[in-house]
Amino acid sequence: MFIFDLGPSYNQPKLSPCATWNSDAITFADNSTVSMHPTSVFVSINNTVYVTVKSVGHALIWLKEDLLPTRTISASLNNSYSIFASSNGDIYIDNGLSNGSVDKWTLNATNSTIAMYINDICFGLFIDVYNYLYCSIGSFHQVVKKLLNIDTNQTTVIAGTGTAGSASNSLDNPRGIFVTVKLDLYVADYTNNRIQLFRSGQLNGTTVAGSGAPETIVLNAPTDVVLDADEYLFIADYSNNRIVKSGPSGFECLFGCSGNAGSTANQLNRPHSLSFDSYGNLFVVDSDNNRIQKFLLTRNSCGKYFHFF
Repeated sequence: MFIFDLGPSYNQPKLSPCATWNSDAITFADNSTVSMHPTSVFVSINNTVYVTVKSVGHALIWLKEDLLPTRTISASLNNSYSIFASSNGDIYIDNGLSNGSVDKWTLNATNSTIAMYINDICFGLFIDVYNYLYCSIGSFHQVVKKLLNIDTNQTTVIAGTGTAGSASNSLDNPRGIFVTVKLDLYVADYTNNRIQLFRSGQLNGTTVAGSGAPETIVLNAPTDVVLDADEYLFIADYSNNRIVKSGPSGFECLFGCSGNAGSTANQLNRPHSLSFDSYGNLFVVDSDNNRIQKFLLTRNSCGKYFHFF
């Protein structure tokens, strides 16, 4: 069996140490479009935006960041928490609560196929450069993976013991995940208030942010983590109503830095998921405000300001 490196389908922008974003976000989609409680956002390398909305059981797709969705997927979906698009445009959506599966939708398909059987909600989805599909199953306190495009449903546990815990080999209700090209796995360890790093092939993790990691930042129920090109972390700090990041000088708050929930342009209310576009703008699921916020990168050098829209 040959396994090919397909190249990433997600954005990891190269950011300057002086990079800044506008703290007042643009609302990319409000409740008239996403309804109640959007859960996940994914932006592909061609800037197609994918969003899941658990309350109405559908996924929305904007081609190249169009103003209105160009496609809605709703057949058989229920309480979907995560979405990921592969390099060839296939769409993978959590359908674990109602169907016990991660469903695959091809371009313009009216019906899905099952990509992976799972036991419960898949709070985080990811496809690595070798075409493995990863799923974080919160209620089983594990992250599992499966090679795509094979007939069997054989999955491999790559993090977590199956029992809630805070030891280096344990997780407690894992949420968002990110896998690097080196196959290192980052996990938003929700109940443990930390981000865990599992090096490729290792079952013992290292806490790189939050509880148990000295000189980082205090997290409260993190739900997602993404990395830039230099592998600095960007974290959805859900119960602190903010987005935080790491950088050359350590950790800092990026958006929603008062910590108070709110609905103004510079506030968040339970941010659940985040994703970069190819320009370095950051999309955030502002779940309890029922909207998708877009924070524009305004400077990506140590001397020049610019705007992307």
